[in-house]
Amino acid sequence: MDWKEIQGNWVLIPRNPIGIIHFLGGAFVATAPHLTYRWLLEQLAEKGYVIIATPFVNTLDHIAIAKSVQLNFDRVIERLHDSSALRKRYLPIYGLGHSMGCKLHLLIGSILSVERAGNILISFNNYAARDAIPLVEQFNNTFAIEFTPSPLETNKLVQERYNVRRNLLIKFSNDTLDQSAALKEILQQRFPDMVTAQTLPGSHVTPLGQDVKWQPGASFTPIDALGQWFKQEVYRDLNQLKRAMLLWLNPLSPP
Repeated sequence: MDWKEIQGNWVLIPRNPIGIIHFLGGAFVATAPHLTYRWLLEQLAEKGYVIIATPFVNTLDHIAIAKSVQLNFDRVIERLHDSSALRKRYLPIYGLGHSMGCKLHLLIGSILSVERAGNILISFNNYAARDAIPLVEQFNNTFAIEFTPSPLETNKLVQERYNVRRNLLIKFSNDTLDQSAALKEILQQRFPDMVTAQTLPGSHVTPLGQDVKWQPGASFTPIDALGQWFKQEVYRDLNQLKRAMLLWLNPLSPP
């Protein structure tokens, strides 16, 4: 599988797809998701999921971003069907978001009519602009700078209009930015018994982990042993994240 740029999206298509994942990344790493989240997304593709990663540039208008990334997603789906790159007309579609990407999927599910088999929301946060963007507070006395919608408006939208019933919320044990607990309460009130929440080892940047290429020499040395141990430590948290997502996506699938 090779990444392909189609209609402004980065796409991976496995040979026999079993589902489609629409991925949206964090605010400052979302412009090149096929690079910043490469390992994690390629692992999901190897298990049969078409990956459509939509880049975006963060602005204050999150509703406009949500509409734009969904439009790009719809266009690439249409292109894939028209070109027969996707032969199956129906595959379940899942949203996958990290950090700000979670908010965008929540907005998409609240203000647009979309079909989703479920959403996976990793390290959700819903901060005000003054907390999320450096230096905003210095100008806040003069300009009313805030995200659209604001954190309170976002919570109200989700509480009243969010239409994706099945959700997996993942937070990491060492993540001070995570606000999944408040979101869990909102979603459980809207869809009782349809929300799964898990806490995994790791930090806010765990999904950004990349492959560490370590090739032992002709003879296995203590340095090689150290390199292999380091690689195992780096990937322990990533692999647990991968397993948790795959189990939720398909409880009957092999790990």
